[in-house]
Amino acid sequence: MSHASTAATAASAFAADEPLEPRGAAAAADARGTVARVTALRCSPAAAAVETAAALGLGPGDTSTTADALRDWDLGRWRGRTLDDVAGTDPAAVTEWLSDPAAAPHGGEPLVGVLARVADLLADPALVAGDDRAPHVVLVTHAAVVRAAVLSVLGAPPQGFWRIDVAPLTSTVLRGAPGRWTLRTLAHPLASPARG
Repeated sequence: MSHASTAATAASAFAADEPLEPRGAAAAADARGTVARVTALRCSPAAAAVETAAALGLGPGDTSTTADALRDWDLGRWRGRTLDDVAGTDPAAVTEWLSDPAAAPHGGEPLVGVLARVADLLADPALVAGDDRAPHVVLVTHAAVVRAAVLSVLGAPPQGFWRIDVAPLTSTVLRGAPGRWTLRTLAHPLASPARG
């Protein structure tokens, strides 16, 4: 699932590691109890993911359940800026970034890096280990990581990344196990759109 909104998501800016903004925190608290049958929890180490898990009643609100593979896309020096702002100062860099999945003009992680990291996570048997019945592993992460997971499951090309919309505080359900994942639901809201 994607974490609740932060100041960056509310401003349509590239994310920085920041806490939930007040409306996002309230929406996550309102959605407490909507995620059932959790057998394991893994969170991005980012404050927004850990706070979302805690507000939903899924975790202790600390870093004991964090997984580095769930970290947000590192957009380097673009963090905290909007796409329009970056395009206004360096349109060639934005064009390169949007058209070449291996490009990283921001100095951070290229899209192909995010896609590979998430594909490796989904291929890891440890992701669903520990419950032989039907594990319900909840991953609290970022929209970019959810989008990368969807591409991996569908076997879609990197260009499809830009065609998937994942709002804050939404649930995407994958069923199966490494090597045989299927997409069940995409970006289902956990809270009222007016609050989330």
